[in-house]
Amino acid sequence: MNTEKTKVHFTDNYLLNPTNPITVNLIGAGGTGSKVLTALLEINESLIALGHAGLSVRLWDDDIITTANLGRQRFFESETGLYKSVALINRVNRCIGTNWKAENRKFERDNFGMIPQEAEATITITCVDNVQARFNVAEILRVFSHRKNYRDTPKYWLDFGNSRHTGQVLLSTIGEIEQPNSEKYETVASLPFVTEEFGELLKQSEQQDDTPSCSLAEALQKQDLFINGSLAQMGCELLWGLFRNGMTENRGFFLNLKNFRTQPVEVA
Repeated sequence: MNTEKTKVHFTDNYLLNPTNPITVNLIGAGGTGSKVLTALLEINESLIALGHAGLSVRLWDDDIITTANLGRQRFFESETGLYKSVALINRVNRCIGTNWKAENRKFERDNFGMIPQEAEATITITCVDNVQARFNVAEILRVFSHRKNYRDTPKYWLDFGNSRHTGQVLLSTIGEIEQPNSEKYETVASLPFVTEEFGELLKQSEQQDDTPSCSLAEALQKQDLFINGSLAQMGCELLWGLFRNGMTENRGFFLNLKNFRTQPVEVA
């Protein structure tokens, strides 16, 4: 008889019963980030309908919209020349009356080595195509892990990454999340950073070409049309489950869209 308990992570209680909207930093407004923002809009509206305080999102990206971004990303021809973050946030705010914020700069320390105050959020979501950017985010979040008991105490990091046909989404905790006593489950308080668990693989992937594409056709040679949207939907389902179910048995997944295979990553 197998008596081994299923390992689960229970959502931090602040996400379930907040007095103010949950602060979210979304880093990257490209193929994945622009679609994640749409999913966050849907999560926000659904949470509010259920009596929750909803989300307060800040989108970080210093890129300008070009014609190569049209079609695969959530931009239109009339928006070329604008900052991606500004165009997307303005659109969302006009759509649902939110007061979400756009940062047309990178998520990083300033010239004096200081971490911007705006970098603190309960949830950080990365949709970046640069390996070094992930390590920079990890370094900043590691600093936050030593700060406790204030409104925007960072709790979770959800990282999206992909190549042409494949990708992954992984959830990490920023420090340990207090877990309830459970007779049914084995609770797990800490989920590792993607940079700690898969650091070497990330560094090896740096060899890939990340030069900007000059057209949509060229961009599709690097990332297929629906890989970003598929990751965004599945990854945000993981986030939605943290709010709706209050727990998760999985902390992410690997996706191969070419052969339609998904491999969950269990809480361990």
